[in-house]
Amino acid sequence: MANSTRKKPVRQPVKSSQKTKPILIVLILAVIIALIVLYQTLFAAAVDTEQQVSVEKGDTYYSLLAKQGWTDNALALPALAKAYVSLSADKPLQAGKYTIPSGASLASIMDILQQGGQSEQVVIRIVEGKTIKDLYQAIKTTDGVTLELLTPPADGYAWTDVARDNAAVAAALGIDAPNQHLEGWFAPNTYHFNAGVSDKAILQKLYDDQKRILDEAWQARDDNLPYQTPYEALIMASIIEKETGIADERSLVSSVFVNRFAKDMKLQTDPTIIYGLFDRYDGKIYRSNINEKNEYNTYQINGLPITPIALPSKESILATMHPDKSDVLFFVATGNGGHKFSKTLDEHNKAVEEYRAVMRQKERQ
Repeated sequence: MANSTRKKPVRQPVKSSQKTKPILIVLILAVIIALIVLYQTLFAAAVDTEQQVSVEKGDTYYSLLAKQGWTDNALALPALAKAYVSLSADKPLQAGKYTIPSGASLASIMDILQQGGQSEQVVIRIVEGKTIKDLYQAIKTTDGVTLELLTPPADGYAWTDVARDNAAVAAALGIDAPNQHLEGWFAPNTYHFNAGVSDKAILQKLYDDQKRILDEAWQARDDNLPYQTPYEALIMASIIEKETGIADERSLVSSVFVNRFAKDMKLQTDPTIIYGLFDRYDGKIYRSNINEKNEYNTYQINGLPITPIALPSKESILATMHPDKSDVLFFVATGNGGHKFSKTLDEHNKAVEEYRAVMRQKERQ
């Protein structure tokens, strides 16, 4: 009988690709689940209904969203939501009231807060040539402004009250001005802020704008101007602002005053008389007002008044730094818009008579 042997089956080695397939499947599933969790955490609705949110000074993303409970509303993983928000935890938010729409996700809420979103707006229009008294009153009486520095609005706001407000504003903003008189230091313009903005934030913005405008204009000024400091130029800009609202006249008015300085003439500008009367001004200038000696009346003093007399625009500041080249020394209103400029006193006196004739005719009509 012939011998026979049974061969043992040879076991085939398992390929590495076969070993990794289950691992890859697990990893892919884990990534898919993580993406679903991430999406649900960041992009699923975190609020059910439209909400109005007030952001207070000092609020950050994390403190606000945690206070509102929106991180806890994350459907999948509140801890992940908190970690996401914490990346911007220390970034301050602009105070104001924000509208968070129904169905907003955590990511969209963050974007709304960052961009200002649908926040309610406070609009403050500061007209060039107005005074700081007008500015303070506008801020105080605008809905949506939080008062931190200025006294609450009241009937009969007087210049003595302005002095008190000036002291608080100068201390808070670090403005170094003579006797803490802040006239002229705030840029007139139309400004938009989020509701809830503080008066300090508004005034800081206006002051920073005006200081930048003045500094840049001073650096680029013409040679041989009669002003020794930027502040003196600011004072002159406020006078130019009050003398004419016509853009094409500003530089020529500026040259009149430069020419008067060169001849040691008094500036003799009516707006300085008016400003120096403060609450006593009743709409008219009397002979007694012209003869009154004070630090503003340029009919009585040599040179500039002690402070600006209004909030000058950028255009008036630039006109101060770049006066026209002329030999005119006088100007007077025509009565029909604009001014007539003269080189001599005789010419000026005739122009004054023409102005008075025009006004008499208008009164008769």
